[in-house]
Amino acid sequence: MASIVFPIESMGNNTKDICSETIWDARIKKVWAHWKKVGEPKLIVAPMVDSSELPFRLLCRKYGAEAAYTPMLDSCIFAENEKYRSQEFTTCKEDRPLFVQFSANDPDTLLEAARMVEPYCDYVDINLGCPTPIAKQENYGSFLMDNLPLVKSLVENLALNLTVPVSCKIRVFPDLRDTLKYAKMLEEAGCALLAVHGRTRDEKDMKNIRANWNAIRAVKNALRIPVLANGNIRHMDDVIQCLEETGADGVLSAETLLENPALFAGFKTIEWASGEDGNQDDRLYQADLVIEYLKLCEKYPVPWRIIRDHVDKMLGEWFRVHPHIRDDFNAQSVLSFEYLYGMVNRLRDVGVVRPVYVKNI
Repeated sequence: MASIVFPIESMGNNTKDICSETIWDARIKKVWAHWKKVGEPKLIVAPMVDSSELPFRLLCRKYGAEAAYTPMLDSCIFAENEKYRSQEFTTCKEDRPLFVQFSANDPDTLLEAARMVEPYCDYVDINLGCPTPIAKQENYGSFLMDNLPLVKSLVENLALNLTVPVSCKIRVFPDLRDTLKYAKMLEEAGCALLAVHGRTRDEKDMKNIRANWNAIRAVKNALRIPVLANGNIRHMDDVIQCLEETGADGVLSAETLLENPALFAGFKTIEWASGEDGNQDDRLYQADLVIEYLKLCEKYPVPWRIIRDHVDKMLGEWFRVHPHIRDDFNAQSVLSFEYLYGMVNRLRDVGVVRPVYVKNI
């Protein structure tokens, strides 16, 4: 009996569904191929305004970070202002895999900015999680959760027009069902990787409000693209627990890295290492990290306000022991590398020993 071939028209919606599934499966396969191509990084420096700049990213990479985000860049200013671009976005060949993150509320402006960085990164990321008052005022970040059609258009426009994948970083809704609908909408719009901060827009107190890892796990289970977890990462024990409990493909750390850039290499601050023994060879002093960071800043210049903030956070415990040195540091209206190297030597000379990092044994 001769086989029967149905005209496409006669197959109706079934053929359309089959074609859609085939296209969808091909897209998901491409998503994972890219993720594997960049090494499937699990330990990732989160985007931090004025903090995840090139020298700090390179310092974190030396101590275990496998990928990193740039600070959030304003897509409108980036597209229009060459000085802003040259000052706020710098990278080098060692700075990969790299996510370049933008704030945006206009699809065409975002695309214009994204095209300028796509040759230098592995993902263009849309900031959909910033909860600050300025984000509300300027209508970006987590405040776009009130305008999901706009969010969808931002993602679709990049996904259709860029040569690199689009990623998004979000916060969760108070209702898990809304979070899952949101995540699925982003995936369907073309998002190739989703980072989930397990706190709501209103949960800004990260020290006292724990991130919801259960919500992150639910998102991971609902999607077919890679999912990254953000929240509650203080040391490598947290990393391991987070990966186990969420099933995420990687974790992001932000605030803890500012104090301890060696977190992903297994080092803990004394606050979290109490009761643990470590060999003398497994100790790393903040002073050494600061010196390494300053040398990277000399090689890859960044604004002094950024250097000041990093030094203050990395030497915070030292400053608490010797506040007069912090007072002198804060009194400097103009900083120099000579002054900062000298200040680190002063702290060494006064013999501060408490703030060390003890490597996990």
